Amino acid sequence: MLCALSLVSPAAGFYSGPPVDQPPVGMASATGPASVTLGPAGTADDGAPGPDTGTGSSLAPAVEPVIRPASPAVEESQPGPAATTQASGEPAESATPPEPASIPPLWAPDADLAQPSAPGVGSPAPGRLATEALTTESLSTEALVPDNNAAAILTVFTKINEYRAANGLAPVKYHATVAGMAQEWSNNIATREVIEHRANFWTDPRALNPTNGAGEVIAVRWDRDAALLVEWWKTSPGHNAMLLDPRFNVMGAGITYTDGNWQTTPNRYTLWGVVNFFGYSTLPAGTTTSPGGSPSDGNAFPPAPPTMCDPAVKHMPPTLDLSNAAITSAADLVSVNTGGELINRPSTGNRTYGPAKVINSFFSNVKEVFVTDWDRNGTFDILAQWNDGRLTLHPGFAGGGFGASVTLGQSGWASMTLAVGGWCANNRLPQLVALDTSGSLWLYPNVGLADMSSRTLMASGVAATRLAMVDYDADGFQDLLARKSDGAVLLYRGAGTPAPRAETRNTVAVGWTDVTGIRPLRDVTGLNSTGVALRRANDVVQYWDLTGGTLASPSNITGSWAGQRLAQ
Repeated sequence: MLCALSLVSPAAGFYSGPPVDQPPVGMASATGPASVTLGPAGTADDGAPGPDTGTGSSLAPAVEPVIRPASPAVEESQPGPAATTQASGEPAESATPPEPASIPPLWAPDADLAQPSAPGVGSPAPGRLATEALTTESLSTEALVPDNNAAAILTVFTKINEYRAANGLAPVKYHATVAGMAQEWSNNIATREVIEHRANFWTDPRALNPTNGAGEVIAVRWDRDAALLVEWWKTSPGHNAMLLDPRFNVMGAGITYTDGNWQTTPNRYTLWGVVNFFGYSTLPAGTTTSPGGSPSDGNAFPPAPPTMCDPAVKHMPPTLDLSNAAITSAADLVSVNTGGELINRPSTGNRTYGPAKVINSFFSNVKEVFVTDWDRNGTFDILAQWNDGRLTLHPGFAGGGFGASVTLGQSGWASMTLAVGGWCANNRLPQLVALDTSGSLWLYPNVGLADMSSRTLMASGVAATRLAMVDYDADGFQDLLARKSDGAVLLYRGAGTPAPRAETRNTVAVGWTDVTGIRPLRDVTGLNSTGVALRRANDVVQYWDLTGGTLASPSNITGSWAGQRLAQ
């Protein structure tokens, strides 16, 4: 059986009609995030946290993708052994997985297409636009191994155009750059096992400035029958309308294979498919009549130049029981006290935290500590930046505690301002971004336990005293918050490639002069929610929600923070 899910419609309920004129609820504005002024420390309301869902409030976060049962039978159906028919008691031919529910496809508002697209990514060269499908190893760190998807992509393309021809419509053509964007997103959601749309995909530079409509459809299956992706879209009014939209004249498709087995793990799928449709007044250079065709200016799938983002291996963490681990979730708050003790406060949901617990005591003379899953094995590790110039990794164990430290850098790190996270869209390992004293911003690829010496220049002339990596604008790419010495915070938006987007840097916050630590967090206010915790003066720690693509109302995290620095 198959599934197609997409973002909640801009109006209440499901949407199956033509494109709407207003931007969908919860999507980042194409004109950029708004500026937010942070009040002085201690001014946040210490009462109940702000709303986490709902409409009608500027502080409400984005509407998250929702899985709704298509029918009671679907909701109650569970994978299992071969069933018997109630009428005769005879064995059924085979067990069938339940049909996942769906929510509507994503249309780009026409009004936003008239606005200038987001600037393209500058030098160095953009990251690899993958055209090969990838598979995941179930509950293993080896996640995405090559598996050719050329036949599946051609099948999807052919079936869509056969359907359009049967309805008297002109065929859509194909573009490798658009396909690269669709493939990257297919890989992205497959490795995270989250079925969701890329917000504002039509402003991505790889969308090539569409002028006459844009849309995205997504589906997943438990088998590898790509033709049935199209058959399902035809049966859904919203998806069908997109297949038959006469404005569209170019598409790109991404297909990702995983090793899902619904009989043992119901939510692990085998095929993930993403198709992007665009309408252009003038077809962009490189458009072809079919996947793999040869346009006048070169091959439809040109090899992308290598970058520091390219992974040596493809990784996805297993799902582990971290209840006994030192750090139990991506929402935990970790700090270091003056005695060098590492302290964790486990998240208990909705901006609340359990009692502080010492989880290590060997961090005297440390400059900064960072929480990350460096090796993507499913447990949280500590990356430590020392005042003597070293950079060390302290691997966490699911059963508790940390392993022996590994030196990733012998010297020269004390003067750097660091941020850690998944900057590269095609690399599931976290990377390190470092700002030196001359204002040069560097990307250091994750080379495992080896010395971190290779790097590439991301940007120059960056003036910041603090960095934090978080998906600020909720577009699926990590961004950098750069706090300046005057307390203003500039936004360096990422595009999944080494260089930040080439655009004017918006000031997204002021009043951060007293902020001594910025900790990006996930799942604090709900599954897949994002936000940042700020360590401020007067022993105050605040949480600011970012799920809606901008800083929402803060709340103070209770507890004694005297003499403690917040992990980044």
